[in-house]
Amino acid sequence: MERLKRDFNTISLAMIPVAIAINIAIGQIVYALKIPLYLDSVGTVFVGAVAGPWVGALTGLLSNLVWGLSGLNPAYTPYAPVAAIIGLLAGFFSQWGWFKVWWKAILAGVITGLAAALLSAPITAYVYGGITGAGTDLITAVFRNFGLGIVPSAFAQGVSSDPLDKAISFFIVWLIIQGLPARFLDRFSRAEDVR
Repeated sequence: MERLKRDFNTISLAMIPVAIAINIAIGQIVYALKIPLYLDSVGTVFVGAVAGPWVGALTGLLSNLVWGLSGLNPAYTPYAPVAAIIGLLAGFFSQWGWFKVWWKAILAGVITGLAAALLSAPITAYVYGGITGAGTDLITAVFRNFGLGIVPSAFAQGVSSDPLDKAISFFIVWLIIQGLPARFLDRFSRAEDVR
């Protein structure tokens, strides 16, 4: 309980809205360009890595709720639990020291991407009929053309794109952490987990 209290310190709470803004800004650009990735969880992964799993989970959850309910992209609201899991996993991987080495950060992203794919595919299939308006719809359409149904196509799309997407996001966060001064990182409760 004491560790959780330290995780939710002032700097961590101040980073949540910054992370949400980063997620939305990058995500909106990728969405508008119809790139078959998302890259909308860089802020969530960063907060999870430096502030712990529960702060990361809250950041992911709030990010998708703010994004969706603000009217910028309502399609993101149902994926809020998936974004929470991404932040949670980023925090656990950080706790296990996976952000100390670039290839472990990438592997953590791949694993997180697989988890995200399994969780988001039913939402994509049942809430949106497999079409969300994102660039990943092209991948879903390819699998539909191979004769797969909506649910298998949504799973195949997720497994095809989410691991790469999260590997890139985790690697970007690793790069950011490497470039930050120790003085700044020391303000976070999990700084020792990423150095």
